[in-house]
Formats: sequence, C-alpha cells, structure tokens
Amino acid sequence: MTDRFANGDPTNDTGGLEGDRYATGFDPTDTGFYQGGDLAGLLERLDYIEGLGVSAIWLTPSFANKPVQGVGANRSGGYHGYWVTDFTRIDPHLGTNAELERLIDELHARGMRLYFDIITNHTADVISYGLAGHSYIATAAKPYLDAEGNEVDLASVAGSDDFPELDAETSFPYAPVVDPAEADIKVPAWLNDVTLYHNRGDTTWAGESVTLGDFAGLDDLMTEDPRVVDGFIDVYSDWMDLGVDGFRIDTVKHVNEEFWAAFTEGLDAHAAEIGKDDFFVFGEVFDADPNLLAPYVRDRGFDAVLDFAFQSAALDFVNGAGSAHLAEVFAGDAGYTTADGDARALPTFLGNHDMGRIGYLVRDQDALARDELAHELLFLARGQPVVYAGDEQGFVGAGDGADRHARQSLFATATPEYADQPLITGEIAGAVDRYDPDAPLYRLIAELAELRKSHPALATGAQLERIADGSSYAFSRVDHAERVEHLVVLNAGGREVTIDVPTLTPGAAFSVLYGETDATTADADGVASVAVPPLSAVVLVADRQVGAPDAAVAPVFTSPEPGEIDGIVHVDVDTGALWSETSFSWREVGSDEWHGLGTATGPGARVVHDVRPLADGTRIEYRAVTIDAHDRRTAASHVVTIG
Repeated sequence: MTDRFANGDPTNDTGGLEGDRYATGFDPTDTGFYQGGDLAGLLERLDYIEGLGVSAIWLTPSFANKPVQGVGANRSGGYHGYWVTDFTRIDPHLGTNAELERLIDELHARGMRLYFDIITNHTADVISYGLAGHSYIATAAKPYLDAEGNEVDLASVAGSDDFPELDAETSFPYAPVVDPAEADIKVPAWLNDVTLYHNRGDTTWAGESVTLGDFAGLDDLMTEDPRVVDGFIDVYSDWMDLGVDGFRIDTVKHVNEEFWAAFTEGLDAHAAEIGKDDFFVFGEVFDADPNLLAPYVRDRGFDAVLDFAFQSAALDFVNGAGSAHLAEVFAGDAGYTTADGDARALPTFLGNHDMGRIGYLVRDQDALARDELAHELLFLARGQPVVYAGDEQGFVGAGDGADRHARQSLFATATPEYADQPLITGEIAGAVDRYDPDAPLYRLIAELAELRKSHPALATGAQLERIADGSSYAFSRVDHAERVEHLVVLNAGGREVTIDVPTLTPGAAFSVLYGETDATTADADGVASVAVPPLSAVVLVADRQVGAPDAAVAPVFTSPEPGEIDGIVHVDVDTGALWSETSFSWREVGSDEWHGLGTATGPGARVVHDVRPLADGTRIEYRAVTIDAHDRRTAASHVVTIG
C-alpha cells in the first residue's frame, strides 16, 4: 500500500490540492486519510525491499482517485486507490507517471518486477440516484430496457457486437444522476457515459447483485457492454507499454464471466505484440473454496488467482486446528492444472489490507512462534509467497484487525492508533520508522527467500503430500530437472514430535537444509524418522534422485469410468511409481487434433476436464504419457462418451 510505505516527497502529500482534509484527502493523524507515502519513498527504500528477498512488488491501485468520498463523519480519503476517476495517470498524492517509469527501470535493473493492482468492476462514486434511494432492484422486478423499450437480457447479449443501445432516462431501474461539476471527471472520457453502468443500486452480496450491484456505492460498470471491454483493454495496454510486468485484478467475482474471457484474451494479445510473453495476470476472487477459484484459471484466462483457500487452511493449521484443512486444499490443486501451468503459479498469502494481518490472526497464544511457522509454510509450500508490507516488522493491528486497523505506515506515524498498537514481539509500535532489517520476521523471511532462491525445488518444484496427521504435516518438493527430494515437515503442536515419514527415496540419506533437527536415513521402504520442535518446520534433502520401479510401468486410467460422462470430469491415472510426471491430452475419436490438459506429478496423477461444451454422443479419447525417474516413457489411452 504505497501511501503507507515511505514518504519520499512531502510536497505531494496533499496531491496538489488546497484546503482541509475533506478537500485534499490528507490527514496523517487519521487512519482513513492519505498519510504521505509515495513512489519517491518506494524508490528510496528499494534496498530494504530487496534485502527481504523480494522478486516483485505489487502496488495497490495507483491511479488518480477521488480524494474524499462519503458523507459527514463517514467521509474518508482514497489513499487505498479503489476510487478511481482517471485510469491514465498516477494519483498526484503518490507521484507522477514519470516517477513510475523511474521505479520500473530501477526494479528491472535489480532483476525485480512490478505488478499493478487494477480495477474493471467500478469507478469512484460519481453517479447517484437522486431521491430514489439506492437499495438494489432485481431484474425480475425491473428488467433492463433498450432505447426502444424492449426488455434486455444482459446474459444473452454480453460481449456481443449487437449490444443494444440504452437510454439514460428509460433503460435502468434507477435514472442515473451526476453533479454537473463532475460530468467530465472520469478519464478516459467514455467512462462519463452513464449508460455504461448498471444503475441498479447497492449489491446485497448475493444472487445477481454480486455482478450487477454497486460495490458499497461505487459506480458499477456494465462490463457486458463490449465498449467497456475494449475500453479497458486499451487503458491497461497503455500501462503494459509503460513497463508494468503484470496485473492483480480487483473484485473479479463481481464481474460477469464473458468479460474476463475477452479481457484476458485482449491483454494476452497485446503482451505478445510488445514481446512481454511472461506478462502475469492474477485475480482477486474472495473465496476460500478451490472449486470456485480454479475455473478462473482453467476457463477464464487468468494465469492465477490469489489463493484464499491456502490462506484459510494455513491459518487453521498454525492456530492448532490440525492439518486436515491443508490436505483438503492441496488435494484440489489438480483443478488449476492447464496446458500452460498449475497451482505452483498461485500467489499465496497469510493476510492482507482487507482481512487483516497474520500477526493479528495468530495473536492469542505464542503469537511470534505461530507467525514464524505461518511464514515457513508460506515459503516452503507450492505457490508464489506474497508478504503484506509491515508483516516483516511484526505489525499486528487493533480493533477487529481489518481494513484501516491493518494499514499502518512503516514511516513514523502521526496516527495515535497506529503508534499505540503492539508489535508481534510485544513492544509498542511507537511513532518511529519501522525499517529494521534485524526485526525477527524480517530476518526469517529473508532467510526463507534465500532458501527458495538457492533450491529450485522449494520454489517451483512439484509438491507431493507425504503425511497429514493431527498437528503434523509433511510434503516433498521435487524439481523437474534435478529430481531430488526436498522433504518438508511441519509441527503446529506445542511439543516436539518424531514423525515416521514415507519418502520418495528409499535408502537415501537425508541431510538438514533448514530448521533444528537431525539428519536421517530412509529405510528400504522409504520411511524416514524426523524430529520436529514445537511450532516449527524443518527441511531435509536426499543424497540421490527419487526412486523408480525396477521396470517401466504403463499408466492405468482409474477415472472416468468407461461409459457416459458430463460436467466437470476428473481424469486420473495410477502410474505405479513413487515419482513420475504424466502429461494428459484429449481428442475427439477420429480426429488428429489433440488438446493438452496439462501435466501432473505423482503416482496418482489427475487433471480436470470441463466437457460441458461438447455435444452429447461425442466420443473422446484421453491419452496419458508418463515419464518416471529413469526417463522411461509409457502411455495409455481411454475412450468415453459425452452424455
């Protein structure tokens, strides 16, 4: 959160505006207003960030915002960046487009990347409904009408070239009203067309209102209209041209699915045009169910989604609820597998600027130890770990721990609440700068980041669960090229445990790579005994490559069963090997065109296939090609019928 990280240029604190905080949005004594952080401060503190082992920075939205919104005592500033009026320039409280370019250049010179937080769901609150109120009006009660008075079903026309013309006075359940002083406030200019918004009232957070309702009064864009799709592709293509390396997209589940398919395709096309083939797009789908998260990766064009499921399970684990939830979440990883990637691309995290910090979420008992264990799990498990700035300094939070209570500044605060909050170590935060490289969590995170960097298996290797038993959890990470087992064992209990772990490498000697434990040796069956201190993690590495069967074993399809299938299908094979990689594809019987489904690792390899677009009666052939640890290749096919 740029406004809360470092203030490198006090001259931009008021964003070039004059007056009190309700005019400028700036009040460093209040949690709900701009406090002075900016891009200049980020530039000054890059050594601090790089020292943490960071490879990329994700900035909360940085576009020009309405400086203040709300009424009376509920007024607050747009420091968080989610009340955008101008999508083409940096918020003047944070700096300039030229400063962003300098930041990107410096990051790239250090081998680091910049991810921009972007919004397509809504703009700042400019549209009102006059005296008519703002409660949500369902489409069943008042459907949309085109300019000729005919009913419009948005779902049936979403994204179509013949999207109907709408009339501001007659087409909507609420007639949109705009203060003349703000009639042209939004940039690009097309955003000032009130017929490009849903104008249906505040969301109820359920049913159709999830995508059609105003998000806390913010103007909800009609993302079904292709003009909105094309407009945002143009807007964000310009930021790609500036050098941004990827987008985190806000409020994804509040936008219709058709928008995402077209929008991500447009971004991909532009990235290819400018030679940014590694441009990375990940979405915020605020849900902890992998079955609801995964389709955004498989079907809607996202490279990844923020792994809210991991966050929920990790919190349960470190707070003593056992390992079953973790095992359940990782068991759903097959849902993210595509021909281009898998769950290893998911950004994982422990807390954020909305739900609160991990320090607050583990505050009740052994807070520092549980915070450290959570970070060990974050960095050692599959995924791309994300650290919310300030966690490394031990920030906790107060009140309910969420939103404003979790948005402390790292520079010396003038906000009494932040100064009086405790750190995870028990000391009071105070009104001082907090960029201490000797803070316990800073040191730990830097160590874990270096461990991942030095051992590719821990960063990008496949993850195979070994044991989930009460407060103990163990998994192996294996790099595709190296094929050496890195055994991770975690203990969320309050006393030391010794765990017999079934490894992938029978007879191997395992040396200690991280944590306080002893070297061990796996027996002929692959079982190794590992001691783990309370609230701790250890990593051991084998002295040889993973094991393989004496002879090559062909994969055997275990699902789907022969016969008719429909819906979302699990495609499974048993490879008969401790470690193997299996690539899946499918084709219509009689066709020469194969379609990749992705690659899965392990003896029980799985991918997920959505067969709903296929007509009943279609016969399809699945193909599985398996490579074991000795590079022996085997294959099998399986034919089923849709319907």
